[in-house]
Amino acid sequence: MSRPYPSHLRRDTARRKDDVMGADTRLEELGVSGLGEVDEPAFSGLAERHRRELHVHCYRMLGSFEDAEDTVQETFLRAWRRRETFEGRSTFRAWLYRIATNACLDLLAKRRPEPATGGEVPWLQPYPDRLLDELPAGYADEPETVAVARETIELAYLVAVQHLAPRPRAVLILRDVLGWPAKDVAEFLGDSVNSVNSALQRARAGMREHLPAERQDWTGGEEDAGTRELVRRFTDASVATDVDVLAALLRDDVRCSMPPTPGLCVGRDAVVNSWVEDGFEGMTGLRGIRTSVNRQPAVAFYIWQEREDAYLPLTIDVLRVTSGAITEIFMFHDDQFPRLGLPERLPADGTE
Repeated sequence: MSRPYPSHLRRDTARRKDDVMGADTRLEELGVSGLGEVDEPAFSGLAERHRRELHVHCYRMLGSFEDAEDTVQETFLRAWRRRETFEGRSTFRAWLYRIATNACLDLLAKRRPEPATGGEVPWLQPYPDRLLDELPAGYADEPETVAVARETIELAYLVAVQHLAPRPRAVLILRDVLGWPAKDVAEFLGDSVNSVNSALQRARAGMREHLPAERQDWTGGEEDAGTRELVRRFTDASVATDVDVLAALLRDDVRCSMPPTPGLCVGRDAVVNSWVEDGFEGMTGLRGIRTSVNRQPAVAFYIWQEREDAYLPLTIDVLRVTSGAITEIFMFHDDQFPRLGLPERLPADGTE
């Protein structure tokens, strides 16, 4: 019997339609009959209001922070060039989402990457919480909406989404994450409502296959005291290179990957053995800084470099925690530190 798709990840489109379609700029509010009457600075000002949420939307579609940045730029360029086609039947925001979604689909049609055989997503990149904090207040203004926004930006969700074909992926995000009505999504994509509903069912089936097996395994919610203590112990044990303590913090079926490096380790023994084989126990001079990425707890690790007389970036480990144990570790390379707002170096005296 197949697992149900978590119902709390489905936005209530009946109740949300006014929120997503009405709380935004319309032509009459601009005092113009068409966007063709708006000059470039004014147009840019209107578009920039939506940059962060469009970036998050493209990030969900593509799984890559960098590709999302490029696609938002392409979205604004297309919107400016096609401004006279905006008829005012929807909001300016909805029109931008339509352009952004199709820009993502165009990119995926040109070079859709495939997940590795083990299920890992090599192009996956982290998203800084400090940038997620820039989302407009109305984007997540109720507990239900906050939960959806948090859980659909977590890395486990992003990985599952990347296994979907592009159009079902777009339908899932537009319907279940953003709450667009099926009729509007069909218009977005140039499909029929029946086609959209069929794609949504396929997408939900794909998510059931690729999401963690148990619903509570990945719906992390707000970080509690137990999670903070677990992350502290993980940080301390990592700095001390204490493999035995680290192993005790991992669940039996823990998963560990390091995008874009190929390979996925599954199971406590496999994960620990990979660390030992990579020489982890012999590493010295480590420091760890608690942070958060994709609304998940994370630790940025630095290693002492004598020639630099400083600690330099090593990896950032993003954790998924379930019932007091670490169930997944996404390790990212040091090139992600600047984007995440992390220090480029730590001095020897321990100050940041």
